[in-house]
Amino acid sequence: MSVKIIPVNTKKEKKAFIDFEWEINENTPNWVSPLRMERSKILNTKKNPFYQHSEIQLFLAIKDSKISGKIAAITNENYTKFQNDDAGFWGFFDCINDQETANALFDTAASWLQERKRDKMIGPMNPSLNDEAGLLIEGFDTPPYIMMTHNPVYYPKLVEGYGNKKIKDVFAMHVLVEDAKEHISEKMKRVAEKTMKRYNITLRTINLKEFKKDVNLIMEIYNDAWGDNWGFVPFTDAEIDMLAADLKQIADDRMVLFALKDGEPIGFIVTIPNINEVLIKIPNGELLPTGIFKLMTGIKKIKTLRVIILGIKKGHQRSGLGANLYLKSILLADELGYQASEMSWILEDNYTMLRPLKDFGAKPYKTYRLYTYPLV
Repeated sequence: MSVKIIPVNTKKEKKAFIDFEWEINENTPNWVSPLRMERSKILNTKKNPFYQHSEIQLFLAIKDSKISGKIAAITNENYTKFQNDDAGFWGFFDCINDQETANALFDTAASWLQERKRDKMIGPMNPSLNDEAGLLIEGFDTPPYIMMTHNPVYYPKLVEGYGNKKIKDVFAMHVLVEDAKEHISEKMKRVAEKTMKRYNITLRTINLKEFKKDVNLIMEIYNDAWGDNWGFVPFTDAEIDMLAADLKQIADDRMVLFALKDGEPIGFIVTIPNINEVLIKIPNGELLPTGIFKLMTGIKKIKTLRVIILGIKKGHQRSGLGANLYLKSILLADELGYQASEMSWILEDNYTMLRPLKDFGAKPYKTYRLYTYPLV
């Protein structure tokens, strides 16, 4: 039977779109259920500030009278303006192991984007690089960390079967704190201390009493540090406010560090507890009736961390400060009782970041792929 594609226009259809992620991943090994309320929030075009400048259309695939897949077609006007590139995007892809369904979904997303004068589509983005992005192609044997994707092992075959081609791979690096300590010699510590003194650099943690001010500092440094990176799009003020409000609920302020030169902030590292340790125990993604208690009690017992972002202003990126921030974070994690850390994601060709991580014993253990498909 042929595949029918319908645009999501009603609350009932949107609920079905969201629910299908749970249906398709019910038997996916190591998948971690997100909170349904978080999925609803990120797709809420009235409350998510991403949609103040961009557009999304959700689609459902129907085969044999049942939902067989879903996809979102996305425009990102801030990307278009900043990168001077007319790409469109796809994301929130889920599908049964059926190439016909996958092809119909990609055809529909491509047509929608062509109507909006996009010359290619890139994905997956959920809904942008500043959110969850990338299709897992290696590293299915362990659960994902917070805000990282996970998918059935057959998805790359479906995505590439349509004709999507690799545009960029990104890595998740992983290290056990005990292993990292073995790689960190006393000489490395002395060199780090001398470097900090030579450049008159000091460190401080985030100030929760001036949280908004420090978040703005992070964005100022981030935009300067990452502006030349592949696919970069700066956060809007409203977007960073929403992200900061979410992360503040779970952040360990002792693991959010600023580097200051002569008292002026020039770098930062944001390391957050891996709440997926708790969410994996809430398989249906529902906080009520019992999920809320698992969340409240479990969050205090988290033993793993994710370095979610690191930024050094351009004029200081060759000072060794990035490696020193990683070093300090590892030592802090040990002091605070954390056992392991993931650093993600990192562009496959960002050797400036990859080299020092490997020096600390970190290894690439997951690979995520971003694809492109021509529309002209």
